[in-house]
Amino acid sequence: MAEGVNVRFAGELQRFIQHRISTSGLYSSASEYIRDLVRHDYEREEKRKWTWLRDELKAGVAAEESEFVALDADSIIREAKKSRKKNGR
Repeated sequence: MAEGVNVRFAGELQRFIQHRISTSGLYSSASEYIRDLVRHDYEREEKRKWTWLRDELKAGVAAEESEFVALDADSIIREAKKSRKKNGR
């Protein structure tokens, strides 16, 4: 079962929320309005993460094939083991 979160608003924020509920007709309660705000914030954050990832990958996607270096797992493991021995680990 999901844990509930109680939030209290007073003053100007409370009046703002009540105004949003009564004038727009989109929300039947303050809870519904707040859930919608949180959902939109969550979606914005997810979009930001995907944008960051695309930006990080952009250089690799745009690179010429000649810029790539062939790698194989065995040589990477061997180099890692050499590095560990060299560093005393």
